Amino acid sequence: MANHNPRDYFRNGTVYVWKETFAVVKAKRPLSGSFAIVHDRKETNEITAVIDQTKLEAHKEDIIEFDGDWKIITFDMILPLDMVGWLAEITDEFAEEGISILVLSSYSTDHVLVQSYDLKKAIKKLESLGSRVTEK
Repeated sequence: MANHNPRDYFRNGTVYVWKETFAVVKAKRPLSGSFAIVHDRKETNEITAVIDQTKLEAHKEDIIEFDGDWKIITFDMILPLDMVGWLAEITDEFAEEGISILVLSSYSTDHVLVQSYDLKKAIKKLESLGSRVTEK
């Protein structure tokens, strides 16, 4: 197992904030056009979707409930699958600032959702760690 230091990935790493504002939705079925869909197969077979808020109306029949005004921050860097402590590092840094987050991981990178009202604090924290933050 390689020894990767999570802080090295923050320094000079690129992070981008999606222009869209998203909602986290509890749905009856997967919502087309979602950024992410999670199918929780416990007793309820619950579907969670992260979707651009402007698309909520088109899916109103399939929405059970939702929480809106989330911004997605994407770490535009290849993160090794064997890295230990990456999520702990980012969650600790945001927790110090009182920023609540939701995390979505993909094969090669991670995405963090923050409430719109916390976005400026999150960007400031990432920049203090040496990351370049842009909008996409």
